[in-house]
Amino acid sequence: MKSASLRSFSAPASFLLLALLALTSCKSEQHGPRHTAEELAPLEVQVIAAEQVQPLRQVEIMATVEAAQSATIAAKISGNITELPVNLGSKVNSGDILAVISADEIKAKLSQAQAQLEQAQRNLTRERNLLKKNAATAESVKTLEELKRIAQAAFNETQTMLDYATIKAPFAGVITSKPANVGDLATPGKTLLKLENESSLQVITDVPEALVLDLAIGDTLPVKIEAAGVEVSGTVTEIAPTADPTSRTAPVKLQIPASPNIRSGQFARVSLPGRRGTAIMVPRTAVQSFGQLERVFIELNGRVRLQLVKTGLVVDDLIEVLSGVSAGDRVVVSDTRELVDGRRVTVK
Repeated sequence: MKSASLRSFSAPASFLLLALLALTSCKSEQHGPRHTAEELAPLEVQVIAAEQVQPLRQVEIMATVEAAQSATIAAKISGNITELPVNLGSKVNSGDILAVISADEIKAKLSQAQAQLEQAQRNLTRERNLLKKNAATAESVKTLEELKRIAQAAFNETQTMLDYATIKAPFAGVITSKPANVGDLATPGKTLLKLENESSLQVITDVPEALVLDLAIGDTLPVKIEAAGVEVSGTVTEIAPTADPTSRTAPVKLQIPASPNIRSGQFARVSLPGRRGTAIMVPRTAVQSFGQLERVFIELNGRVRLQLVKTGLVVDDLIEVLSGVSAGDRVVVSDTRELVDGRRVTVK
């Protein structure tokens, strides 16, 4: 009875074991054979030896475009603005009238100074005539001559003050700012207009103290103005003799050629020559990116080895390899999409 029970239990177990073996066999046949690097046919590739060179490391710093010749037009006397014949963007020539300020009080003082000057001149003329007739002394004539000079100086001063009422352009340029309007009260020092000569432009930048010593007047540096879509060469015209103790930089000015697309106030980048240092350089086509990693394939004895690398400076068609490649390593530069670590290759 007991043996019969064991036989009845072992039969279903045997069936289950056979089913599992059959299922495993089906899965193996479904996946098929998998090829390894050893089984792949050799692939023809191009290689190049990594070089150790001394590239010039350039540093880009921020800069601002400004007009080399600019002026803030301000009043020198008090009074209401009666005329302002220019607008934003107006082009003016040297000597053109920019603003007129009411100056009735100064005009009255000028009339008074002119009357005093004429009176002093008459008194001097009369006294000189009397001196010729021995009816006056030389001392009285000298006194009147001094009074005339005082009256003349007062007249000239008042005339100059009246001339300040009419503001003229000191040079040819474009009106770039106009905070004042007709009817506003102008006071001494108050900005009325800003005039810039955009035919002469410059770039102002702050150069780190470690790099400013490598610059000299007359040096030419690349300047990129992204908003204008232009790249020009700037000539160093001014270098500050001292550095800012807060930022550790020194202001430097570069003159750049004028262009219709370049405007004052635009953002610019200036490339400074950095220090030379030793670097391992390989062609940029040799470095492949996948995710956040970078890799190259190195050929050794007919096989390729995958190597993760860290890159740095880019110079033309070459890229610096900071780690992962040594000088003399034979780096694959052809298409690496079919390469796997350990695959056999033949070199062209």
